Amino acid sequence: MTGKKIVCRCNDVTVEDVERLIDSGVTDIEEIKRLLRVGMGPCQGRTCIPIVISILARKTGKRPEEIPLPKARVPIRPVRVEVIVGGADE
Repeated sequence: MTGKKIVCRCNDVTVEDVERLIDSGVTDIEEIKRLLRVGMGPCQGRTCIPIVISILARKTGKRPEEIPLPKARVPIRPVRVEVIVGGADE
């Protein structure tokens, strides 16, 4: 066991990944989402987004409620549920 602290199980993003990105100057939740793909896995951020917001708040000195939730984006064209959950080819 490596002892990594996982933030996003869907995309294997660690606390260290998030902190490194914030330390490099990225403090916008939308940009963090796009760069690390947190909130884009099967759970759609139910687990990882609150953790990322907590880390972002701690690193920037903001309160968590001051950090907006990332925007949800719907698919450009309709997608069958089976495709989203991985049970069928597109």
